[in-house]
Amino acid sequence: MAVDPASRAGAILEIDLGAIVDNWRSLAALAAPASCAAVVKADGYGLGSVEVAGALAAAGCRRFYVATLDEGVALRAALGDAPEIAVFNGPFAGTGEEFVAARLAPVLNDPAQVEAWEDVAGMANARAAAIHVDTGLNRLGLSAAQLGALAPRLAAFAPQTLVSHLACAEEPAHPLNCVQRTRFLAARRQLPGVPASLAASSGIFLGRDFHFDEVRPGAALYGVNPCPGRPNPMRPAVRLSARIVQVRQIDSGESVGYGAAHVMDAPGLLATAAIGYADGWPRSLSRRGCGWLAGKRVPLLGRISMDLATFDVSAIEPAALRPGAMIELIGEHYSVDDAAGDAGTIGYEILTSLGARYHRVYRRPSP
Repeated sequence: MAVDPASRAGAILEIDLGAIVDNWRSLAALAAPASCAAVVKADGYGLGSVEVAGALAAAGCRRFYVATLDEGVALRAALGDAPEIAVFNGPFAGTGEEFVAARLAPVLNDPAQVEAWEDVAGMANARAAAIHVDTGLNRLGLSAAQLGALAPRLAAFAPQTLVSHLACAEEPAHPLNCVQRTRFLAARRQLPGVPASLAASSGIFLGRDFHFDEVRPGAALYGVNPCPGRPNPMRPAVRLSARIVQVRQIDSGESVGYGAAHVMDAPGLLATAAIGYADGWPRSLSRRGCGWLAGKRVPLLGRISMDLATFDVSAIEPAALRPGAMIELIGEHYSVDDAAGDAGTIGYEILTSLGARYHRVYRRPSP
C-alpha cells in the first residue's frame, strides 16, 4: 500500500505561492510606474525557483534575476522563451555562447566580461546585456572610471538595463543611500536612454527617488521584513513544522544533548523532533530558539544536532504529546525574522539554508 509522502517525512515545509504573488503585486503597486522584476536566485531563496517564478510569471512578472549561469539555464528550461532572465554574476571566460543558447541576459560587472560579451553579442538569439556599475557596495560592478572609458562600446550593445545595488537600504537614514543615488545618476548620464534599476527589496521603501525604471525585490517576496524595526508589510510565505520522534521524562540535574550544554533545574518532559543542522536549521539556534505546540511556546534545549532538536514540552497538555505530532518552527507564532534574530543572522540565510529533506507542499495562488 502506498504511503503518503507527508506522513513519512520528518519535517514539512509549506510554501504559499499565493502570498509570494500578493507580495510581488503590492511591491509592484508601490513602485509604479517603475516595472517590478523578481529575484529568484539561490533556488528562489530556498523555496524553489521554478515553482516561484512560474507563479509570478502567471501573475504578470516579465523579468527574473538569478545569480549563476546554471540557475538561468534551469529556469529557462522551465519557463520557456517568454520572460527575460538576467544573470547577476555575468559570463565567465568561454561561457558567452551558453548565455546565447539559453537566451539569457548577462549582467556585465567587469571590463573582462564586457570584452567576452563583445565576441557573442551579435549572434542570433543573443539577449541585450545589463550593465552593473558599482556605486558604493564595492562588491561587483564597473567603477565610475571604467564605465566612462567603456561607455561608447557599451552603447553599441544597446544595453537593456543599467543596474546598481544599495549597501544600506535597510537603514533609511544612512547617508550612503543618498551618496549611492547621486553616483547612480552620474552613471546614468554616461548611458542616456538606458533603463535604470537601483532598488531591491528594502530600497523600494526608500521612496520614488530610488525606484527609477525597474525595481528588483528578492527577500521581501518571500516574507522577509524589508523594513527592520518596523511592522512587516509583507505576507508570510513559509510554514515549517518538524515531527516529534520521541517524548521522554527527565529528572532534575540531568543534561540534554551533546556537550551536556543544558542541565535541567527541575523534572520535565522533552520532545525530540526530526530536524537538525543537516536540514538547514542552524546550530546557532541551540539554547536560543523555540517551537510552538498546541498554541504554546516550547523552548529549544541543548545543542541542535545533525538530524534532531530537543524541546522542553513540560507545559504542554499530555493529549498533544505523542510521537508523530508536529512542532511549528516557522509560522504564525515564530517568523523567519524571529528565527533569524535568535540565530544571530538574517532571514535571507534562514530561507536559503532550508534543506532538501523536507516534504514540500506548495499552496497555489487562487485563480
